Amino acid sequence: MPAAAPARTGVWLIGARGSVATTAVAGCAAVAAGLRPATGMVTETDAFTEAALPPLGTLVFGGHDTLDCPLPKRAEALADQGVLPHGLADAVRAELEAADREIRPGGPLPGDTRDEEELIEAFAADIRAFVRANGLARAVVVNVASTEAGPGDGTLPPSSLYAAAALRADCPYVNFTPSTGLHHPALAAEAEAGGLPYAGRDGKTGQTLLRSVLGPMFAQRALTVRAWSGTNLLGGGDGAALADPRAAAAKNAGKERVLADTLGTVPEGGTHIDDVPALGDWKTAWDHIAFDGFLGSRMTLQTTWQGCDSALAAPLVLDLARLLARAHETGLAGPRPELAFYFKDPDPGAPAALGEQYAQLLSFGRLLAGER
Repeated sequence: MPAAAPARTGVWLIGARGSVATTAVAGCAAVAAGLRPATGMVTETDAFTEAALPPLGTLVFGGHDTLDCPLPKRAEALADQGVLPHGLADAVRAELEAADREIRPGGPLPGDTRDEEELIEAFAADIRAFVRANGLARAVVVNVASTEAGPGDGTLPPSSLYAAAALRADCPYVNFTPSTGLHHPALAAEAEAGGLPYAGRDGKTGQTLLRSVLGPMFAQRALTVRAWSGTNLLGGGDGAALADPRAAAAKNAGKERVLADTLGTVPEGGTHIDDVPALGDWKTAWDHIAFDGFLGSRMTLQTTWQGCDSALAAPLVLDLARLLARAHETGLAGPRPELAFYFKDPDPGAPAALGEQYAQLLSFGRLLAGER
């Protein structure tokens, strides 16, 4: 008798036609087909072999977006920018088209007359229909939309409407953005009572990743950091969104928090973000660190990080979707500080240093494997 086909798991992406989502869908298809290695995916390393995570080939993608550019065309544009390898968009076109068919209109759009309850229920109904139509064991909702400034008037921002819909559809939730999501006070009781695992805020892909390594280094070597200043240049949708000072403030809060948490103090200096549309999906981050050495000798460390934001983020999105799906399968619920490795603003109780976060992630993998 042939073995039963493995259960399929849904990944519902908020911002499903954006660069990160497109790269994740295309990348998952390429790795599952053996066309590309799983570079950047921690869940594909030996440490997670026994964790019983859903195989990449069993992931089914859908989502919400307010844009109407089809995923294959978006993938072609990313290939033209050098984000995706040449020819990959054609090689995985069938998978991109299948995901695109599962994308539903997001909101609220200008002129939308639906109130918050109607929007939440409409979004939740879309997710439930996706799970039902594809015969999925479960779906994980992942917010990869551009950073929002937030309404500032007490109403639920779009990210929180989607987060509430995830809870209502009985889906684990990941917030890969600095946006409010489940952190809105109006959702606290529902999140606590939902019995669902959820994780983080704001994926840690570049400058903050480096800071979470360098901060502990200075502290452990008893070197006094006097000032730490940073600048980010980026384009694309995130660059445009972060041109809004309120959105930039939300982003920078996470970047600066890791310094306070790892150094035990807040050094002088700040972090600045500049929108440079010509850079597209690529970004450059500079840090200038002034510190004191033995006998008060003045020294500096300067770093430059240049990378493709979508290619950095996509493997983390796939990791998180698989980890939360498995956590849900095993009955885990509530915030998952064990996944701090992936976030600038992790859930309470998590360490700030990357090495400690990685150790905690490995322990989580053993827990998912059934080890105690």
